[in-house]
Amino acid sequence: MKLTLGFSPCPNDTFIFDALVNGKIDTEGLDLDFFLADVEELNRRAFRSEADITKISCHAYAYAAKDYLILDSGSALGYGNGPVLIAREHLKNEDVISGKIAIPGKFTTANLLFSVAWPRALKKKEYIFSDIVRAVLEGEADAGLIIHETRFTYAERGLLKIADMGEYWDQLTGLPVPLGFIAVNRRIPHETALKFNRLLRKSIEYARERSNEIQDFVTSNARELAYNVINSHIGLYVNDFTLSLGQKGREAVSELYRISSEKRIIPELPASIFLD
Repeated sequence: MKLTLGFSPCPNDTFIFDALVNGKIDTEGLDLDFFLADVEELNRRAFRSEADITKISCHAYAYAAKDYLILDSGSALGYGNGPVLIAREHLKNEDVISGKIAIPGKFTTANLLFSVAWPRALKKKEYIFSDIVRAVLEGEADAGLIIHETRFTYAERGLLKIADMGEYWDQLTGLPVPLGFIAVNRRIPHETALKFNRLLRKSIEYARERSNEIQDFVTSNARELAYNVINSHIGLYVNDFTLSLGQKGREAVSELYRISSEKRIIPELPASIFLD
């Protein structure tokens, strides 16, 4: 069966998908037509129900849940790995509320967590995530929400951390912060979806056991080429929750959606959101 698959060029995604899409494990009859795109582009494609299987941000999933189910494998969750709010100088709470905030996309989980923490901060402008540091440095924005590789390099540019949204979420709930998932379209037969999930887990296990074989695919697509930055990125976002959400992972996802729904940041979700 042929399936369209979309994921981002970020190191954690290319790391977990390399073995699956580049013939390093048996795909058991699944023919994967894959493409790479920025997460916000993947989100918007998911709103149109385009891909059979796609990376999607936790925030965006709330708007695509009628068409997709969250896979047990492939998610980015963890402690202390959330988006970081940065600025040129220290900002008080009132400064954040009144300031111009650069965000990496309306439907990113970064924006969802920020909205939970600062619901009255409404002066937001969307940027490609890799442009946010520049926007803050050049004064286009008073603060910016950074994700992916840039969270490891902002201090080198002389910028300050105002808040770590992962730490905020941890203090609020004690749960890992859900950032993104791999989701399967509800039109895909259940057994095929389960097979893909099983193969994705095998691909992740392959990458973790033979990381030296994955480097070419990862580095050829990474925005930040420094070896230590790439490794830090993978180490932070690929963990046991990536292998399997498990009970705690599902609890974290459900709690973020509960809080966000109560604050009327997201719409009501279907009763079933996980692939079982």
